[in-house]
Amino acid sequence: MSAPAPTTVAQGHPQRWLILGVICLAQLTVVLDNTVLNVAIPSLTRELGAATSDIQWMINAYSLVQSGLLLTAGSAADRYGRKKMLIAGLSLFGIGSLVAGLADSTGQLIAARAGMGVGGALLLTTTLAVVMQIFAPEEHAKAIGIWAAVNALGFACGPLLGGFMLDHFWWGAIFLINLPVAAVGLVAAVTLVPESKNPRGDRPDLLGALLSTIGMASLVFAIISGPEHGWTSGRVLLTAAVAVAVLGGFAYWESRIEHPMLDLHFFRNRRFTGAIAGAVLITFGMGGSLFLLTQHMQFVLGYGPLEAGLRTAPLALSIVVLNFSGLAAKWATKLGNPAAIGVGMASMAAGLASIATVASGGYTGTLIGLLLIGAGAAIANPAMAHAIMSSIPPEKAGIGAGINGTVAEFGQGLGVAVLGAVLSSRFAALISVAGASLPAALAEAGSAAERVRITEAFSSGLESSLLVGAVAVLAGGLVAAALLRRAERGEGA
Repeated sequence: MSAPAPTTVAQGHPQRWLILGVICLAQLTVVLDNTVLNVAIPSLTRELGAATSDIQWMINAYSLVQSGLLLTAGSAADRYGRKKMLIAGLSLFGIGSLVAGLADSTGQLIAARAGMGVGGALLLTTTLAVVMQIFAPEEHAKAIGIWAAVNALGFACGPLLGGFMLDHFWWGAIFLINLPVAAVGLVAAVTLVPESKNPRGDRPDLLGALLSTIGMASLVFAIISGPEHGWTSGRVLLTAAVAVAVLGGFAYWESRIEHPMLDLHFFRNRRFTGAIAGAVLITFGMGGSLFLLTQHMQFVLGYGPLEAGLRTAPLALSIVVLNFSGLAAKWATKLGNPAAIGVGMASMAAGLASIATVASGGYTGTLIGLLLIGAGAAIANPAMAHAIMSSIPPEKAGIGAGINGTVAEFGQGLGVAVLGAVLSSRFAALISVAGASLPAALAEAGSAAERVRITEAFSSGLESSLLVGAVAVLAGGLVAAALLRRAERGEGA
C-alpha cells in the first residue's frame, strides 16, 4: 500500500496511540545509546585494553554514521516505504546491539557501534515520518510533543541507565538490554504500522546520498575533533574543508537534477527556514550547556557522575511532564507556533542566564535554571519540529524527519564545540595557562587557595559560555518567531 486511506489521514489510525508507544520505546533506545557508553569507559579500558583513540572511536562511530546517514535514510523511507525502513532499522539496531554486547575486541565493538548507527539513522527518520502519517493534523502537535519528550528523556537517562547497569552487570549488558525492545518493536511494526511511501516513486538520487553522507559525517567529525585537537590543527581544518567542499557539491547537484533527494526550494519557505534556524540554536544552547554543566557539577560542586546525572534530570523530567500531560501542546496551540517558539526559547535563554549568574552559589540556582530550560524546550521543540514537518509535502515526510534530525545533531555538536571553546579560553586567560584543562590545573595546584582560584576561574568561564548560549538561544527564538509570523501572513511562504 503506497499511502494510508483518506479516512486514516482525516481521523488518525485507530491504533495510533499504541503505535506511538512502541515507536517511542524504539526511539528511546536509539537516543540512550548516544550517551550510555560514556560511563562504561573505565570498564572498557580495563577489560578490552582499549586505548584512548579506541574509546573515542567507540563513542564517535555511532554518532558519525548516524548523523551522516540521516538525510539518506529519510529519502530511502520516502521512496521504498517507511514501514520497510522502520523494520530494517530495528533489525540493524538489534543485530548491532547483540554484536556490541558480545564483542571481545575494540575493533568488533567499533564496527558494531557503526552498524547501530545505521539502524539508528533509519529509526530516527522513520519514527517521526510515521507519527505524521498515523495521526490526524489536529493531533500532530501533541504526538510530536511526546516524541520530542522521549528524545529528552533518553538524552538525560543515558548516563543514569549506564551507571545502574554497570553496578549490577558487566559492560556488555548496556547493549544487550536493547534486544527485547528491538524484538517488541519489530513485532509491532509488522502487525500495526501501515505502509506509506512517495506515490511518485522518484528515481533514487545515489550521488546526492553519497555526497550528503560524506559531507555531514566530515562536518560532525570536525566538530567532534576540534576541542581535543585544536581548531587550527591539520586534522580539523582538513575535515572541515572536505565538509564544506562536499556539502557545496551536494547543494549544486541537488539544484541541477530532476528528482533531488533534498529539494532546495524548501529553503525559500520562511516557515521552514525559521524553524530550521530555531532548531539549530535551541540544540546549540541546550546541548552545549548540559555538556558544560556536568563538568561544573563534578569538578566545582564535587558531585560524582551518577549524582551529577541525577541533578540534571529535572530538565528532562519537566519536558516529559509537560509534553506527556498535553500541557505544552495546549499552550502552543493557544499561542500559535511563532509565539510558542519565541516564548519557549526566551524561557530557555532565561534558564541559561540564571544558571550563569547563580550556579556558583550551589544547586538551588541551577535547579531553577534547569526547570526554565525544560519548560521552554517542552514548548519550543515540538513547535519547531511540527513547523519543519508541516512545511514539507506529506510524500517527503521521511526527508523532513532527516532534516530535523540533522539540524539537531549539528546544533548540539556546534554548541558543545563553541560554548566549550568560550569556557576554555576564559578559563585559560584567568589562570594564565594556555590550553589548560580544569583537572590538570587542579592536579598541579600547590595549595588550597590555589585550588579555590582555579575553580573560581572555571566558574567564570562557565558563566561566560552560558551567557553566550543564552544570547544565541534568545536570538534564535526572535528570528524563528519573526520568520514564522511572516510566513503565516503569506509574506514569502
